[in-house]
Amino acid sequence: MTAAASVANKLDDMGRPAWIAVMIVGFIVFWPLVLAVLAYLFWSGRMGCHARGSDRFERKMQRMQEKMARMRERMRAHMYGGDRWETSPSSGNAAFDEYKAETLKRLEEEQDAFHDFLERLHMSKDWAEFDQFMNELRQKDTTHPQDTGDQPQA
Repeated sequence: MTAAASVANKLDDMGRPAWIAVMIVGFIVFWPLVLAVLAYLFWSGRMGCHARGSDRFERKMQRMQEKMARMRERMRAHMYGGDRWETSPSSGNAAFDEYKAETLKRLEEEQDAFHDFLERLHMSKDWAEFDQFMNELRQKDTTHPQDTGDQPQA
């Protein structure tokens, strides 16, 4: 490992404030040093503002959905006693309470169906992208036959 890489790893361990401090000191000492540090941060992916950002966005969205699911479960457990819709607080009107319980069950079933649909949609998109890749790969193989060494090189 080079000296620059070990310094970068130490700064990564200290976090973003360390990188900011390096840039401030760089401005005071020699401003082109800051440009080099910024170029390094961008090129190495430490700024997180290029192609890997889409994966990061998907991970954040997944975490947010998991948090929302946990919150829904806690609210359901707190308000309705878990999955037992019959124990929900009564409004005083039996017909309304029955309607509310049926509606909540239906909405939960629709939500589950929608999540299943999204999962299938993501899976079909992944398969479509994979099939497209394989087709492009097959086309490349048929349009560019391998050199046998008998043909003169240009």
